[in-house]
Amino acid sequence: MITPGRRLTDVHSDFGRLWGAYAVSAAGSAVSAGALPLVAVAALHVSTFQVSLLAALSAVASAAISLPLGGRIEHRHKRPTMITADGVRCLVLASVPVAAALGLLTFVQLCVVGVLQSAAAIAFSAASTAHLKGLVAPSDRLRAAAQFETTDWISQSVGPPTGGLLIGVFGATATLAVDALSFLLSALGVRQIRRPEPAPPARTESRGRARELMTGWRYILGHRGLRPLFWNAMLFGGSIMMSSPLVAVLMLRDLHFTPWQYGLALGLPCLGGVLGSRLTASLTSRLGPHRVLLLFGVLRTPWTILLPWLPFGTLGLAALVAADTGLLVAAGVFNPSFTTYRITATQDHVMARVVTAWSVSSKTAQPLFIVAGGIIAAYAGVRTAILVAGTLCLASALLLPWSGLPSPALEESSAKSAGSTATA
Repeated sequence: MITPGRRLTDVHSDFGRLWGAYAVSAAGSAVSAGALPLVAVAALHVSTFQVSLLAALSAVASAAISLPLGGRIEHRHKRPTMITADGVRCLVLASVPVAAALGLLTFVQLCVVGVLQSAAAIAFSAASTAHLKGLVAPSDRLRAAAQFETTDWISQSVGPPTGGLLIGVFGATATLAVDALSFLLSALGVRQIRRPEPAPPARTESRGRARELMTGWRYILGHRGLRPLFWNAMLFGGSIMMSSPLVAVLMLRDLHFTPWQYGLALGLPCLGGVLGSRLTASLTSRLGPHRVLLLFGVLRTPWTILLPWLPFGTLGLAALVAADTGLLVAAGVFNPSFTTYRITATQDHVMARVVTAWSVSSKTAQPLFIVAGGIIAAYAGVRTAILVAGTLCLASALLLPWSGLPSPALEESSAKSAGSTATA
């Protein structure tokens, strides 16, 4: 546990080692953001349909592979799973530049890499969340979540421009080599954590494979606090993903943004996420966790609906950056608060399965939203499709836990009730 008076991210603390490993892998992933589709287009000259197929297969197939892993992760020590997941990601990503250098790269290999890399990411997330709960004291969880959130937004603001520079100098597969190295370093960092892991939850008598696979969802839907946050996350995340490729088309085709303007519009708002994550702890101490979830859950939602009316020129660029910054400031506050609540509200014996179920749901739902946005754009235009996405994003605020969250005194009994429903 982190002792009072010690900085949470002290490099000599076990959390500091975990955070350092995460920071390295987050930076590598940000540098290689969008690298697989880029390699598919630049190196293999595939069709637009094949690029879409690559994205869809990576999401849906990885979700199907990851689903049965949740129960296996639950009843095993978490660090070996995290190291294995990092090792898988290192190997599969490194295979792309190696195959390209040998002239052996194929579209099928890219699809396999996308699926395995995404599945390993889900497994790592499930194991690391359960591991974090045992590593960090309850009083430090919000600061820990905020530190991870800050790291994410810094990586996303700096990583893509760096990746673009590497691609320009060394070619399309260079960033995948950097990402592979980052996962190797992450695995080494996790291996350096010294504090012994607590014993994993004992496996109870099996009640059937199908019921085992559904445990995470039964827990979520049986919990008074997690249930509304789950549906809110599916609708909000889906509508944001629905708008993402549409806004890219709007910027590049309709508004004629130059490459530097496009990069600026993607990177600069991420500083809003950094700001929001740095404010989370102080806002939570003043407002309380429930009010923070409600207030900033709402403040995330109105920005996308403004984008269909972006004007041309510098004014349009400034308006887009302002809107995205507003969204990411609110998300930067909301995300650590939500992560902390989910860790607190979930019992240890189902933590990995809850995180896996959440990730699988997102991986499955978001491609459906993206396809729906493409269909609407084909028939009604890009701006209309963005308007629909913005409306759905705004509507997600209705699914927040307005009736309240279980109080700290009731949280354990609420979790036990959900747990008994999940394992019945």
